[in-house]
Amino acid sequence: MASHPPIEAYDELDSTNAEARRRAEAGQVGPVWITAAVQTAGRGRRGRNWSTQRGNLAATLLTLTDRAPAEAAQFSFVAALAACDLADTCLGPGLARLKWPNDVLVHGRKAVGILVESGTRADGGLWLAVGIGVNLAYAPQDVERPACAFADHMAGPPPTPEDALDVLAASFNRWRSAWATDGFAPIAAGWTARATGLGQRCEARLPNRTVSGIAEGLDSDGALRLRLDDGALERITAGDVFFRSL
Repeated sequence: MASHPPIEAYDELDSTNAEARRRAEAGQVGPVWITAAVQTAGRGRRGRNWSTQRGNLAATLLTLTDRAPAEAAQFSFVAALAACDLADTCLGPGLARLKWPNDVLVHGRKAVGILVESGTRADGGLWLAVGIGVNLAYAPQDVERPACAFADHMAGPPPTPEDALDVLAASFNRWRSAWATDGFAPIAAGWTARATGLGQRCEARLPNRTVSGIAEGLDSDGALRLRLDDGALERITAGDVFFRSL
């Protein structure tokens, strides 16, 4: 028996997240993983492009939740932990690190991107599209931040996208089960154990301002606690964060 929801694989889609959205708006409920060998219009956070070449993984989990939107946003941390587990399987434990909220970095370069989107169902609950893109074989060059591929750090070839998704989906299921049973605490602990930048100086670029201070860690809901220079505590719930060491 599969340890994760079914997988539907396509040769080409505009975007696996877009396909999940179309299905959700048509009334489909999942859970199902949607993957494509090529994305022609892949997207990342804040509308950034996310290119997918053959050999890389692009996959989206379409699922439902009865959680409130603020809680449902914690799916992004579940996804980050699953992607980090995949990196550990391919590269060895400890090489991949997590940067708030859900970037997976290998030697400081981004190897995984995660985009969680949602919408309201007719019954008032939420559908979720949990999109995960993994640079297995190739890293894009025309990106804002330095990127890498798993293959850059492997002696042999990287896994196929199909094999990688099997590992990723099974790990996602395990972390999701822990979250459903015990709340955010085990997710926060797992994330913190693999985090980079905590205790270091950080700049957070928010929608209407930029603040800087020391990144102290996760709050109980996943917000980043940032201790400002004047001693005040700022909770970062959305925005881009940058560490001087990365």
